[in-house]
Amino acid sequence: MSVHQTIHGRVLVISIDRPEKRNAINAEVTAGIDAALNELEDNPALWVGVLTGTPTMFSAGTDISSRDAGRTERGGEYGLIRRNRRKPLIAAVEGNALGGGFEVALACDLIVASTTARFGLPEVQRGVIATSGALFRTMRALPINVARQMLIAGLILDAERGYELGLVAEVTPPEHACAAAVAMAERICLASPFSIQQTLIAINSQLAQEDETGWEATQVAIDAILQSEDMKEGHSAFFEKRTPQWKGR
Repeated sequence: MSVHQTIHGRVLVISIDRPEKRNAINAEVTAGIDAALNELEDNPALWVGVLTGTPTMFSAGTDISSRDAGRTERGGEYGLIRRNRRKPLIAAVEGNALGGGFEVALACDLIVASTTARFGLPEVQRGVIATSGALFRTMRALPINVARQMLIAGLILDAERGYELGLVAEVTPPEHACAAAVAMAERICLASPFSIQQTLIAINSQLAQEDETGWEATQVAIDAILQSEDMKEGHSAFFEKRTPQWKGR
């Protein structure tokens, strides 16, 4: 199993466990995340979720060797990205959250990160773009100039800088992010679950129109990239372990 579920009272901890692949997400991981989040949403005994990786790695994003990480009916990409959620979900980040891994964290309600955490969007360096929400959620979570640096200049944020900018809710020592996220989840559980769910529904309904515009813009960019020579070159260079020779088209 590449995704594990553990229950702590009313908190469901979901762990991606593919350390040999840097927790990269393939169809199996997507299905595991989807199943766990379905359980969180459908089980009235569960009030809050925590999504994490292994002690030294959150996720390197899509497993490129699998070519397609798959989608699910309720969650969309990675079983999470387009999910209509009512219950809070906290990302507990250790190590790298890159590409799709960062997009997974952005799709959560809160981020707890240890001092080892690093957030980045390296897609353009491979001739592609971020396709799972980062083109609009990064701008929502960070100042626009920082979002641009991440999306087009390869800027990597550490946990402390992410905290200063409001991306990260809490910074912990190494290997303590999950425990801190569970503690945060338990504090949330002291409040009315119905009130929390209605609050999240209200927040998300206000963001829905922005999301629709964001997805439309993302699809336009995806359609252009799929026809580009640079995407083909970036893919070839990655697997051949060489520097890309960009065509600019």
